[in-house]
Amino acid sequence: MRLISRLGRIGVLWTSAAAVSVCLATVAVAQGLPSPFVQVVAAEASSNDDLAAFYKTIGYATVWTGESDAMRRSALLNALARAGDHALPVRRYDPRKLTALLTTAQTEGDRARAEVAFSMAYLAYARDIHSGVLSPKQIDSTIVRDIERPDVSSLMTALMTENPAAVLRDLAPKSPQYAQLMRAKIDLDAKIASGGWGKPVQAKALVPGDRGEAVVALRDRLIAMGYLGRSATQTYDNAMLAAVQRFQLDHGLIADGSAYAGTIEALNVSPQERQRSVMVAMERMRWMGDAPLGDRHIWVNLPDFTAKIVDHGKITFETRAVIGKNVPDQRTPEFSDVMEHMVINPSWGVPRSIIVSEYLPLLQRNPNAVSHLQVIDGSGRVVSRGAVNFAAYSARTFPFGLRQPPSDGNALGKVKFMFPNPHNIYLHDTPSKSLFAQEVRAYSHGCIRLADPIDFAHAILAVQSDDPEGQFDAALKTRKETTVKLKETIPVHLVYFTAFPGSRGQMTYRRDIYGRDADLARALDEAGVVTPLVQG
Repeated sequence: MRLISRLGRIGVLWTSAAAVSVCLATVAVAQGLPSPFVQVVAAEASSNDDLAAFYKTIGYATVWTGESDAMRRSALLNALARAGDHALPVRRYDPRKLTALLTTAQTEGDRARAEVAFSMAYLAYARDIHSGVLSPKQIDSTIVRDIERPDVSSLMTALMTENPAAVLRDLAPKSPQYAQLMRAKIDLDAKIASGGWGKPVQAKALVPGDRGEAVVALRDRLIAMGYLGRSATQTYDNAMLAAVQRFQLDHGLIADGSAYAGTIEALNVSPQERQRSVMVAMERMRWMGDAPLGDRHIWVNLPDFTAKIVDHGKITFETRAVIGKNVPDQRTPEFSDVMEHMVINPSWGVPRSIIVSEYLPLLQRNPNAVSHLQVIDGSGRVVSRGAVNFAAYSARTFPFGLRQPPSDGNALGKVKFMFPNPHNIYLHDTPSKSLFAQEVRAYSHGCIRLADPIDFAHAILAVQSDDPEGQFDAALKTRKETTVKLKETIPVHLVYFTAFPGSRGQMTYRRDIYGRDADLARALDEAGVVTPLVQG
């Protein structure tokens, strides 16, 4: 409020400098020169070609520093004062400096410098809140998001022709999830300021019926986090069991109600670290832009190990998933694409990287190894193994492919779901069902394996078939590879959110399995975003 109230003094200071400005402008015009204001605006804006062109187009009229610009100034300074709530680098826009430039302006040159400083701050803020402080590929090459930055001329024109407060408000992502994340950040700000969630739980494991100081610490932590009502119990009772289960569900843990090592580790994560996850999630939401996710879309949150079908904002189908291993070249990338078809009884074309790193050495030792795979040439024809001297080739020169025909043991199972992309990533069945019982499910070479792929297929086909189960089963019984095209394509979003609002609006958290959020948080720190120190 102190920052905004200082604006009331600006008009008085401009009035006192008006006589000097008028004299300077009169002299300039008499000599056939642009006014000092125009000269300085042109010079100051020259570092941004688009902004310089805009000011030239409007004849170097004021946007911020004229007597009629008060509404725009106030709207921008109010927005910048709240930039921290959006996890943005407030110092990049420095609203106090902008106000000081205006309140201390003595000459037309001073006012021109303030004019351009306001525009630069506005453009930086608009860019950051609209589509992100950072560029994702600079953080991790596997975050494949095409960022659409707002156009300078459009931003400036909108500000001059529309309600400035509405223009600034509409720059932020419009999804309800972004608003929920911002509310979670503000709530965590307050929680951190009031002392956090109390003492960490000092125990390797706690189970119902246990008593003692560690149980009291668990009780107090659950109360502070909002999972347990007021209680004085010193025993791990049924109320605590139910509270632990709710916590486990919100953190992607096996919800058995007992606090074993994984649950205690999650309970002891500080509010500072959770807030960093929220702030990173807000940046990721900005990267995704305002393009609709799709009335019907598929949402695969990698750290959550799930794939969901979402219809008009409601989850209509959900299944557990296995994602890529946490090793280079096998981590599942983040990107969005469009599902076009499914393949029932698929063949598996072994990726080149797997062929040369895993299977070629086996074939060089024994040409009859991996007998379930066919050797194929560049035209897709099967080649007799006896006709190939595997030892004559290196990983670079090996000219053949390997393919597993449809079978009960096929690596892709009974169906795969295709959204053609340069990463060769898709969703598919698997014969390795035991992995879905694991809490952390990062085992594939990058593709997404589904626990319930046939039901997933039924759900997808339900919008285009009166008998989706019959259609799928008929194709399955042929035991031949069958492609089923989708009458309406479905957007697929492979995302990475370790903090995200749940179905009831509550915050849910997941492990940073690939370390991407840690890298992103460090980059936000370097960019000037004030993220909290991770403490106990």
